[in-house]
Amino acid sequence: MSKTLVILGVLIILLGLLWPLLQKTGLGRLPGDIVIERENFRFYFPFTSSIVVSLLITLLIWLFRR
Repeated sequence: MSKTLVILGVLIILLGLLWPLLQKTGLGRLPGDIVIERENFRFYFPFTSSIVVSLLITLLIWLFRR
């Protein structure tokens, strides 16, 4: 369990460091992401981006367990 938490922590740190590069790929602005902007209010729900990230993480976990 501790090994898994360390790996997860390292992945989160790497994601944080690579965040500026990931924003340039368009992740978070995909069709299907919900954005509602009104005066003094902004609601953002990255629906499609969440599905894409979930699929990528599932694929990585599947490949590492093989």
